[in-house]
Amino acid sequence: MGTAELAATVLSAVAARPAGPLVAVVSQPDRPKGRDLVMQSTPVKMEAERLGLVVLQPEKARDPAFVEELRQLQPDLILVAAYGQILPRILLELPRWGCLNVHTSLLPQYRGAAPIQWALANAETETGVTIMRMDIGLDTGPILAARTTEIRDDDTGQTLHDRLARIGAELLVETIPGYLAGTIVPQAQENALATVARKITKEDGRMDWTQPAEVLWRRLRAFTPWPGAFAFLPAEPKPRMIKVLSAEPVNGTGMPGEVLQADKGGIVVSCGVGALRITALQPEGGRRLTAGEFLAGHLVTQFR
Repeated sequence: MGTAELAATVLSAVAARPAGPLVAVVSQPDRPKGRDLVMQSTPVKMEAERLGLVVLQPEKARDPAFVEELRQLQPDLILVAAYGQILPRILLELPRWGCLNVHTSLLPQYRGAAPIQWALANAETETGVTIMRMDIGLDTGPILAARTTEIRDDDTGQTLHDRLARIGAELLVETIPGYLAGTIVPQAQENALATVARKITKEDGRMDWTQPAEVLWRRLRAFTPWPGAFAFLPAEPKPRMIKVLSAEPVNGTGMPGEVLQADKGGIVVSCGVGALRITALQPEGGRRLTAGEFLAGHLVTQFR
């Protein structure tokens, strides 16, 4: 069961080294995407079709007709990765060996919807993947295996996602045989150490210039590609949104949002502590520009 790119990576690895027959793949329904609202399959559906596997796409995982359809398939084990819905108890208890989940954090840290982004935003130096047996709670199930990876200074939400997808896929494939043989015993999580990684919203990408430059730099990286980092330039009849695509913390002092320097090397914006040098940006409705390209047509003195 999965929907997003991470789950497609996991599916590919499981299909290459299956512990048993894959009777079906479950993914979210096709959704309209883009300006033209063209119906688009999920990454997992596309990978499943490439592999020639049966695909089920219930609107809700708790739909009685879908539950019965899954029951008829008599799965021994359900594997879950980035599915996008909370599974009801009836599904968790359906397979003989339960449901295993690939979670992109070192549980019990960062339970929830956006562990990759918040690990980056919160200045963690490492993160990882946990394979757990699911229970009715939110990422509270017992742990089967975990693997760590360093968070690098050049990591973004996208690069870290891709690396964790590969790590998680490999770890799951390695874990399943031992779990089914009984040589891997699930270990209860230490709930007292739990932290929560809430769902990201569009507003999380807004640059708050009263924050330290280091904080804004981490959030820019964490929220790449979505929702991205954005700020506003004063304009009439309304402020103009600018996406900040690339930046680095530098020394500088001024009022938050004040432009301290602007040349082809970058636009230096004062923050609550230090400053941020913007090197690439994208005007709303426009294309990616270097700071020098943008400044050729714009006078910039303040960001909001």
